[in-house]
Amino acid sequence: MAKRLLPTLNRVLIEKITAPAKTNAGILLPEKSSKLNSGKVVAVGPGLRDKSGNLIPTAVKEGDTVLLPEYGGTQVKLGEKEFHLYRDEDILGTLHD
Repeated sequence: MAKRLLPTLNRVLIEKITAPAKTNAGILLPEKSSKLNSGKVVAVGPGLRDKSGNLIPTAVKEGDTVLLPEYGGTQVKLGEKEFHLYRDEDILGTLHD
């Protein structure tokens, strides 16, 4: 049975994007050449509530590509896949083409 994780509060579930180790032509790339700590948002929590009880939604949505801090987050393994759980305020920004 496959498990699905739904984040609580302002947490965001992210699948990290790994940079290719070589080009389409087969040329090996150095490890540091394309090191951008990014990931794809898989699931988001509903958000936090302020003191008045109003909901403050998360800043990202499912499917966004985001820039992540070098350290932090909680590693979660579901089946064979590895994910990371971050708080909304820990995400540095969204990446656009």
